[in-house]
Amino acid sequence: MEVKDAILAFSQSEKIKSSIIWASQAVEIFASLSEEEKAGANKIIRAVISMIGHEISLCKKSAPHALWAEIQQSVDTAMVMIDSNVTPESVYHLTQALSKVTSIGQQSLTCLKENDLI
Repeated sequence: MEVKDAILAFSQSEKIKSSIIWASQAVEIFASLSEEEKAGANKIIRAVISMIGHEISLCKKSAPHALWAEIQQSVDTAMVMIDSNVTPESVYHLTQALSKVTSIGQQSLTCLKENDLI
């Protein structure tokens, strides 16, 4: 991995990682809501996860890495769960995406350390 790519990948991975954690927390809270509240919450969760998907598309171009496609697939599957009204099931797929994003961050950080930039 080139240093420039590592810097961009690390930055983007941290942003996506925190977004996925926020979305996962929102899905966890979703289960405790009343039925009246769930419809609105589902829309908000869907919007957040859609934004994450758009950010991942940007990452594929600005910080290329083979795992972005797999991350996108996990986020897309989470969106399918939400659209199918089984929102709590999306946490599994968000966790899969989080694990892969963390891998990108670790690989990028390793590259930066090897080049004495951190």
